[in-house]
Amino acid sequence: MKNLVITACFILLSGAAFAQSAKEYTQKGRELYEKNEFMESLLNVNKAIELDPNYSVAYYLRGNIKDRFDDRHGAMKDYNTAIEKNGKFADAFFARGNVKMKLQDYYGAIADFSSAIAVNENYIEAYFNRGKAKQFLQAYEDAINDCSKIIQINPKNVDAYYMRGILRIDFGDVKNGCLDLSKAGELGDLKAYEVIKEKCNQKTQDNDGSY
Repeated sequence: MKNLVITACFILLSGAAFAQSAKEYTQKGRELYEKNEFMESLLNVNKAIELDPNYSVAYYLRGNIKDRFDDRHGAMKDYNTAIEKNGKFADAFFARGNVKMKLQDYYGAIADFSSAIAVNENYIEAYFNRGKAKQFLQAYEDAINDCSKIIQINPKNVDAYYMRGILRIDFGDVKNGCLDLSKAGELGDLKAYEVIKEKCNQKTQDNDGSY
């Protein structure tokens, strides 16, 4: 009985060291990735997966590396595995959605961004990219709502004001679209003023004849 307990403790300790080693290799891989040393990063991440085939973060990072090399399908395969290992991995859903955007699978991208948001309701980047996917599908009202949610979370998000301005103009709400662009310009996005010159300064008559 004593031997069984010792063996069990040894297995548990070995498992902890096993997982920690995978984590260390992944962290090293992340540091190399951030330095744009992708091949060295890949070697470390592969080692992490070899040590712990269930470590979702390693698959996610390897997916990022593959995406940098434009291996879209390879990246998606790794993101799939990361999500299989951890169904609450918001960043993996987000990254897979970005790959689908590049492949022009906008409905699939929207589904992934929505899954990321379901895990993290304040995931600003997921709202923004979901809005862009909806824009491609000309679902302007839904895309506007995503921008409005970003502004609710962060009232100084210049990109959300700019995109909502463009969307509102495309949707026919020129006045509010131009006000959004003005806010984007106020917050520092100078290209908003170029759009204002093009889209917002043309005289349009209302039904009552006033400008």
